[in-house]
Amino acid sequence: MKNLTLIGLLVGSMLLTTGCGTPGYSAQDRDQRIARDMNYDGGQLVDDFDHVLLLRPAGHLTAWNVQ
Repeated sequence: MKNLTLIGLLVGSMLLTTGCGTPGYSAQDRDQRIARDMNYDGGQLVDDFDHVLLLRPAGHLTAWNVQ
């Protein structure tokens, strides 16, 4: 019975953990960084799609600036 209780507590604690955190950033900073990266990747996707469909003139470099 003690083993079953211990296993139940361990499994319950594993389900309630938040996972790996980023101790250097607050939750708001982390969300902003993720949103910025997703926006950048989405812009690159649009550039690639335009390039495949030949919607932009040849020689036009990407409009995205990596900083």
